[in-house]
Amino acid sequence: MKTALVSCLKDFILELGRDFTFMGQEYRLQVGNSDFVIDLLFFHRELQSLVAFELKIDKFQPEYLGQLEFYLEALDRDIKKPHENPSIGVLLCRDKDDEVVEYALSRSISPTVVAEYEIKLIPNARFSAVAFAIIRFRRHYFGLE
Repeated sequence: MKTALVSCLKDFILELGRDFTFMGQEYRLQVGNSDFVIDLLFFHRELQSLVAFELKIDKFQPEYLGQLEFYLEALDRDIKKPHENPSIGVLLCRDKDDEVVEYALSRSISPTVVAEYEIKLIPNARFSAVAFAIIRFRRHYFGLE
């Protein structure tokens, strides 16, 4: 099920516009002697930033945010070019408790968004809102308005 959702999400993001460039599905990172996998990795040309998408098929857990922040740090240290902006993380979960998300994000310094998705056909309106919220957040966070 997760593979199908990731594939659907990839197609949706590519339809958002020309600025998203697909870099990989199950994008492999190596840190030390360990391998890690990011569900989807894109590059946003206008923002000059890598955008990592992690899709969870269950309810948001605070450790998911730690995992995503680890991936963002690895991307910034090992993959990002010197002229590019810091990486952005998008965590999509089946469900979330807003208060748990608020606590988890309260000390986070990484530009990360946590959003819910619907398990049926992923509604474009929902994902459009999430995608554009990410871009607005990114612009505001890095002063690119």
